[in-house]
Amino acid sequence: MLFNSLQFVFFYIVVTILYFSLRHRGRVWLLLLASSYFYLVFKPVYILILLVTIIVDYFAGIWISQSEGKKRKSLLILSLISNVGFLAFFKYWNFINKNISLALGLIGVENPFHDYPYDLPIGLSFHTFQAMSYTIEVYRRNQKPEKDFIVYSLYVMFYPQLVAGPIERPQNLLPQFHTYFKFDFEKLKSGLMLMAWGLFKKVVIADRLSIMVDYCYDNPTQFSGLTLLLATVFFTIQIYCDFSGYSDIAIGAARTMGYDLMLNFNAPYLSKSISEFWRRWHISLSTWFRDYLYIPLGGSRVSSGRLYVNYLIVFTVSGLWHGAAWTFIIWGALHGTYLVLAMIRDKYLPFKLPKNTFLSILFTFVLVMITWVFFRAKGLYNSKIILTKIFDFSSYDSFSMPFTTNEFVFCWILMIILFLKDIFVKEIETQNTALFYAKFVGLILVCYFFGIFSSNQFIYFQF
Repeated sequence: MLFNSLQFVFFYIVVTILYFSLRHRGRVWLLLLASSYFYLVFKPVYILILLVTIIVDYFAGIWISQSEGKKRKSLLILSLISNVGFLAFFKYWNFINKNISLALGLIGVENPFHDYPYDLPIGLSFHTFQAMSYTIEVYRRNQKPEKDFIVYSLYVMFYPQLVAGPIERPQNLLPQFHTYFKFDFEKLKSGLMLMAWGLFKKVVIADRLSIMVDYCYDNPTQFSGLTLLLATVFFTIQIYCDFSGYSDIAIGAARTMGYDLMLNFNAPYLSKSISEFWRRWHISLSTWFRDYLYIPLGGSRVSSGRLYVNYLIVFTVSGLWHGAAWTFIIWGALHGTYLVLAMIRDKYLPFKLPKNTFLSILFTFVLVMITWVFFRAKGLYNSKIILTKIFDFSSYDSFSMPFTTNEFVFCWILMIILFLKDIFVKEIETQNTALFYAKFVGLILVCYFFGIFSSNQFIYFQF
């Protein structure tokens, strides 16, 4: 079920009204049933994967807490293998198999295995990582095992963040499912405003910019370097509005019922360095990799050489998490390389570079934008074409776009509004009830009249 659909509007209203009309246990059951329906709308059969994951990790958490020594570690490993196994098979089998076929073809051997023609289950990477964080935290004794199977199931399946995060930790979310939240009008207003702003970012900005992006990236050989440069700028903003828009709606929907989900984006394009960018972008994933991969690798408590390797490993794996393609791997590895080069610069440069906030933000934005080419392009060949043309200024001899000049100017106005909001407004004020109604209705009307409602799926649903 898409957040930017009329179906979701009815779903949300009905579920929220029923939620506040029930006692605590009834609410838990309602949310679990509603979350199941929410997921079943996409492709019913894939809920079986969720069910198996839930059962395995529920019992693994209990057994891990009751065990010691090698048995405790073995149970954790079995749980992780189960989770990663589903992810590896559905997301990476065809990618791995194709590369094996290419390698064997070089020596004239035919690969006996075949690709599987299946769709990637929606949100598999997200709820897999959330489930893994539970068993790891139980193993580390940072979280007591959840004995209530219904509550644990809801932890994995909570509909606002089920398919694209934020990736919650059990310490934050599980206690909230044991809490009875009274109706809070201030939280309702705040949550609804956040949902409206998220919808605005998705249907008014992201889906409008996608027209230009799709137009150019689907066949980059036909366009000049200037056109491809502007399309890349548009995608840089599109993916931010698309993903942070989803997160805003998810956090807002949960907040209206009393639940607090973690912040997932914090004005990332105002970052003055790549390291700051990753403290502001997809925060729930970057902190997941920090706690469950970077620190176990040794973190910063290692030699400089090993530290650089740790960063490259973490960001390359992060790229692979995003997609089973070499373009995603390069995207992640580039971010790791940026960070390593920055550390080498800071360590060995005999003087400090002069700091200029605007130039630092602009430079970071450009570095990030270059990596988005690999993220969006259809394969390495198209990535090469796009980057070659962008850096070949002699190809800036023409410009084309799929909409009128007024629409093009409107796109830039929207992006300026976005940056001004990120600079000056952390969250839209809702304390004054009369102003809240005016702002909320105004945003909804803007979405209605200027939004693009063509059932565009959120970009991160594919991960």
